[in-house]
Amino acid sequence: MGRRGRRHSTGFGYIGFGNDQKTFNQKTSTPFSVYKEKLDLEAHLHYKMEFLHKDLTKAEKEKIKEKIRKQERQLFIRTAIISLVVFAGVAYTAYYLINQIISR
Repeated sequence: MGRRGRRHSTGFGYIGFGNDQKTFNQKTSTPFSVYKEKLDLEAHLHYKMEFLHKDLTKAEKEKIKEKIRKQERQLFIRTAIISLVVFAGVAYTAYYLINQIISR
């Protein structure tokens, strides 16, 4: 009259947030460490200092943050323009090929 099997499954198991598929498909945002590295680099290049040596004033921090935001906007705009050009090329090629097939 012993146990017939294991009480707990040895399968997938508990992962902390449940086994919902939506948990695995979430897109993570940009980690703070990436922005911190950019902020540190900007401070080092423009103010010739490291964060550990001197505290930045609020105005200096805002200036650096604004420059990072401007760079991110420029990258986004550049990416959007390149994407539109590539999409237009693909769309035109598809349109041309479809017209060639239909006309025969």
